[in-house]
Amino acid sequence: MTLRPPTRHARRPAPSTRTPLIRAALVVLTVALAADPSPATAQDREVIAPRSPADGPDVLPFSGAVRVGETLYLSGTIGREADGSIPTTAEREATLVLNNVRATLDAAGMTMDDLVYVQVYSSDVSDYDAFNSVYRTYFTGDFPARAYLGSGTLLFGARFEVQSIAVRR
Repeated sequence: MTLRPPTRHARRPAPSTRTPLIRAALVVLTVALAADPSPATAQDREVIAPRSPADGPDVLPFSGAVRVGETLYLSGTIGREADGSIPTTAEREATLVLNNVRATLDAAGMTMDDLVYVQVYSSDVSDYDAFNSVYRTYFTGDFPARAYLGSGTLLFGARFEVQSIAVRR
């Protein structure tokens, strides 16, 4: 048996022998990259209730919502009374938090029926029925997809924080 030393460089096949599948994949990739010559730009993005570092250190560091194309991403919001206090009942707090969501949607020219996903953080999951009794009154069409999550303590002692995504119909 004769041992041969390993070769240092493998020979690459000539370009003419590459498989048709690889060529087809390269064509598809090239066409896909060229199909949308105008990717999303800053003009396609709108901030609703904007906040920025220029607003100072006392302003919370997030905007109310950001619209990209026809999709609106709403920041989490809680329901507080005009004086900043947390309501005494879960139903009143649910009303206030959902009014905040509706006001943000209104500012973007959308409605509650444009919501496609809602995430509810709850400091006490026993408030589930109270939240739902109010929540269902805010929609005229199909309800959006939703998660109701037990979260532990929320900011300012709130019972609920609601975050959502809407797509203009």
